[in-house]
Amino acid sequence: MKKADWILILCVIIVLAPFFIPATGFFAWFTSATASHPYIMAFFKFAILATLGECLALRIRKGVYNEPGFGIVPRMMVWGFLGMCIAMAMVIFKVGVPAFLETVGGCDKGSLAAVFAAPQLTWGKVGIAFAVSVLMNSIFAPVMMTFHKCTDIHILDNGGTVRGLLRPMKMREIISQKVNWDIQWNLVIKKTIPLFWFPAHTITFILPPTFQVLFAALLGVALGLILALAGGSKK
Repeated sequence: MKKADWILILCVIIVLAPFFIPATGFFAWFTSATASHPYIMAFFKFAILATLGECLALRIRKGVYNEPGFGIVPRMMVWGFLGMCIAMAMVIFKVGVPAFLETVGGCDKGSLAAVFAAPQLTWGKVGIAFAVSVLMNSIFAPVMMTFHKCTDIHILDNGGTVRGLLRPMKMREIISQKVNWDIQWNLVIKKTIPLFWFPAHTITFILPPTFQVLFAALLGVALGLILALAGGSKK
């Protein structure tokens, strides 16, 4: 292990330690802030954790956590924005999918929503959580992942600077010429979504609401790793 690895491990320990020390009151503040300002907190959670996933992927591929043109700050800005979108999508699908299932199954209005919101774990709750995960990842995730890939290419094309991030994106050129659709479709969308994200987000929606956003943010590390490693794969 290199010196940078030990520094990263030490930083992670320092950041996580307050969560496990009740006297600090940090966990109580964290859950309260998440409830009061869910989208602001989502911005920072995903900006930090998903970008960390990309840095880890770079470490795996090239042996470093950063390199010229990589653009950690622009990546954090993009992930923060996507984190807010993910938090918004979770609210929409958690409310919308049970209502949709009620209309399909001819159930009483609010009956499945009550099962889904109940604190006790039942097979009905697991089934609804799985349905929410499948629909969210089938409808929202492909668009979000493809947009992230486009911003990733845009950041690299502009030298990894914040100013470069703010330049207009050449979406037609990026989508038609620079996105490796063999990887984006056959790996990122076709395989990781059903094999990883369906079950991962089923667990997310089973958890108590207080922990759902936190767990989703932790999955942001895995999301960053998967997308970054996919972006560095060779055909």
